[in-house]
Amino acid sequence: MPSYDFRCPDCKWRGALFFKSFAAYDSSEKVCPRCQGKNLVRSIKRVALMRSEGSRLDNLEDDSALDELENADPKTLGRFMRKMSEETGEDLGEEFGEVVSRLEKGEDPESIEKSMDFSDMPDDSGGMGMDSGFGEGMSDFD
Repeated sequence: MPSYDFRCPDCKWRGALFFKSFAAYDSSEKVCPRCQGKNLVRSIKRVALMRSEGSRLDNLEDDSALDELENADPKTLGRFMRKMSEETGEDLGEEFGEVVSRLEKGEDPESIEKSMDFSDMPDDSGGMGMDSGFGEGMSDFD
């Protein structure tokens, strides 16, 4: 049974109308269920696109997006991190979600780091600990 979304410009109703078949949709007069107006406009809802993992990862390879993050405010950084996690489709855990939410609210990354315990997270060498943080302690590498 096909259904189509409509809006009525007369009474501002929005909703779906159901039809017994595609032929019934083609041959029927569309009438607003609220005001009985015949001025309905068909509306299109948001659509979803199926994308391969490769296509999603190609989006992540765009280095120009990283250029914008160099001096970005926390909200921009949070939005970028959320987009990256959505593109990968991976569940990055509660801590990641908390960090992103706090960044999106405008909280300073260093204050987030200080308030959270990252000591049990693996570091880049495969060991445990997070000694360098978001920018502190980097003098060894400068």
